[in-house]
Amino acid sequence: MAFAWRAANVSYVQYSQICAKAVRNALKTEQRLVAQKRDEQGLKYAKWANGKQGELKNVAAETPI
Repeated sequence: MAFAWRAANVSYVQYSQICAKAVRNALKTEQRLVAQKRDEQGLKYAKWANGKQGELKNVAAETPI
């Protein structure tokens, strides 16, 4: 079942986020808390136009899981 994420019509980033969430949910409570703290760190990006930075956007907020 190669590239099942393509058949599900999701990007690879969305697919990896879904897998990571499933793994975190399978952890025991103590390890889950540590993993959830790491999950709070997110990726942000901003579009640049005419030498000026646009609004910072959180990638996780834009990708539905």
